[in-house]
Amino acid sequence: MRRPSRRARIAIGAAVGAAVVAALLVAQEVSSPALDLRPAGRAGDPACTRIADRYPARIAGESRDPVSVTGVTSWGNGGVVLRCGLEPPAETADPCVEVDGVDWVFREDRSAGSGYRVLITYGRNPAVQAFVDDRITAIDGVLVDLSDVVRPIERAPDDVCVTAADAAPR
Repeated sequence: MRRPSRRARIAIGAAVGAAVVAALLVAQEVSSPALDLRPAGRAGDPACTRIADRYPARIAGESRDPVSVTGVTSWGNGGVVLRCGLEPPAETADPCVEVDGVDWVFREDRSAGSGYRVLITYGRNPAVQAFVDDRITAIDGVLVDLSDVVRPIERAPDDVCVTAADAAPR
């Protein structure tokens, strides 16, 4: 049996190396919790496409992950996940906070025991949902960064967060 030439061994080594690198990249994306999310019903909305162009390279000191799900991106191996294209939430008694001109509703029922704090924009159409891993303690900084991303989605002028005191009957 003839031994492969040096050139053939180099070509085979390069092909194997490329296959290993490709497999590692696919494994990294597959392991991202963001892939457990399906695209939202309106993930293809032009507003979602517009904000995708604004996704920063880093949030909360974490790098952006490779994610190929339409309308979904994440940072820090799924530590922060953003999902665009949801129907706006109805009025709710869930806590709501305004961060740099963007209202975020904290979904207590969806957050309990999940390991994530789940938030959704209020008054924007389409809505944007965020999942922030409990291990990330600087949620205020995360919301500042995410608010900058979603701000271009127009807010309905009458759909704003109110405090419990504002909502209480008089």
